[in-house]
Amino acid sequence: MNLEYVKSVVRNVPDFPKPGIQFKDITTALKDPKALSFMVDHLYEHYKNKGITKVAGIESRGFIIGAALAARLGAGFVLIRKPGKLPADTIQKSYQLEYGEDTIEMHKDAIGKEDVVLVHDDLLATGGTALAALELVQEVGAREVYVNFLIELAFLNGTERLSSAKEVYSMISY
Repeated sequence: MNLEYVKSVVRNVPDFPKPGIQFKDITTALKDPKALSFMVDHLYEHYKNKGITKVAGIESRGFIIGAALAARLGAGFVLIRKPGKLPADTIQKSYQLEYGEDTIEMHKDAIGKEDVVLVHDDLLATGGTALAALELVQEVGAREVYVNFLIELAFLNGTERLSSAKEVYSMISY
């Protein structure tokens, strides 16, 4: 089992969600027990000695591997969601999309000043959502913040927007 195998089971869906987009669908890798185990194991090996105390998963696909990785690392799991989905006091961050604006939020008390946080999502494209999540975690005062993706669309240069992170790591790059 290796990264090439995982890459081979990620489905490419042409023209989704709109014409011209080649959507990288991780559901085919998630349903494959070998690929799923490999992804969690691979990320665990990468982060096991970095002192991660919280993994913050970005809605919604970031919850899947993020929660499994948090459990494996012995860390807590934090939800970063769209507005109105979390029940307690939240902080928000709005960001620009290609055609408009979006907002994400997390609980104000989810992360403390001594936490070392790994922000996780399934895919990095232009980096807008990831940057907003990184800024939310930094705003509450996390000691260090790492950012991770299963897949990066490197030609969109999203990592350039995440330079304030301790490290940005993507398992697979296209």
